[in-house]
Amino acid sequence: MPGISDVRLKGVEDLVTPASLLKTYQLSDSLLTFIAQSRISVERIIKGLDDRLLCVVGPCSIHDPVAALEYARKLKSVIDKTSDKLFIVMRAYFEKPRTSGGWKGLIMDPDMDGSYNANKGLRMARELLIQITGLGVPVGCEVLDPIVPQYIDDLMCWAAIGARTCESQVHRSLASGLSIAVGFKNGTNGEIIGALNSIKVAKEPSAFLGIDREGRSCIVRSKGNDCCHLILRGGEQSPNYYEADVKHAIHMMVENALVPSIIIDCSHGNSLHDPSRQTRVMNAVLDQVLYGQRAIRGFMLESNLKHGSQKFGHELVYGLSVTDACLGWDETEDLIMNTYEKLKDNTAR
Repeated sequence: MPGISDVRLKGVEDLVTPASLLKTYQLSDSLLTFIAQSRISVERIIKGLDDRLLCVVGPCSIHDPVAALEYARKLKSVIDKTSDKLFIVMRAYFEKPRTSGGWKGLIMDPDMDGSYNANKGLRMARELLIQITGLGVPVGCEVLDPIVPQYIDDLMCWAAIGARTCESQVHRSLASGLSIAVGFKNGTNGEIIGALNSIKVAKEPSAFLGIDREGRSCIVRSKGNDCCHLILRGGEQSPNYYEADVKHAIHMMVENALVPSIIIDCSHGNSLHDPSRQTRVMNAVLDQVLYGQRAIRGFMLESNLKHGSQKFGHELVYGLSVTDACLGWDETEDLIMNTYEKLKDNTAR
């Protein structure tokens, strides 16, 4: 008699427990202090209590830890020069939601060959986050799988819920329990109401299914997250970073009893997926800030060591994105430093 369960499964493997991974890759007291202070800074910016802009910048996705560390070292030098006007967080994205297939990120497929050695990926991700934060560089991640935060959330100081999952009940509940500020991106179609509803839901206590530190299935009960915010990332048809778009978003947030708190993603739909256009978007966003638009709390840039992107192959170019095309480092540094100088000049007037 044929079986009726698991007929399409190839196999089930044991997953390393969060507790064992946290024991292997522990955080020093100084690192814990740094992460706690970074989280406070981010939350104060999001809530309008700190006049600095939040700058979330880094690779679209990390596939090479060596290149990511080199990027982090370069970013640290910029952090040290701009910290009075900008609070810079490095994008450390290990999970990639896919619209029509493709590489699923370092955690799920660290060898980039479809072997899906997630145990290896989780170890690599946690070790790399410790190394990056150890340089004095705060990190932010996109949260996709609800189990993954148990392995790395103690290292993050900011998180994003992506355009493809912004209306997911699982992710709304997950955000309600995260110990960090969480940004919800507008949907891929450009609509923001789904993200706004998610912010409202994530503010409330919730419950969802997950795992505990020992890897046991459990019911997770959350208190609600009062530091969720909107990320405008453009849509399939048009950008939404212009002054009118921001004012519309503010109006919608007020209509939904939300305090307007907006991050502008200079990439994706806002750049029409052309990395060079991120400079144009950033300058337009900065103009709004300089003219007094305080609801804009920060911006995001997709950036890597080298400009552009590459397809999968046996010999990958070092420092070049394998997902979305990114700004190169020199362009990134110039853009951030120009933004800083304009903010400083505006304050001096």
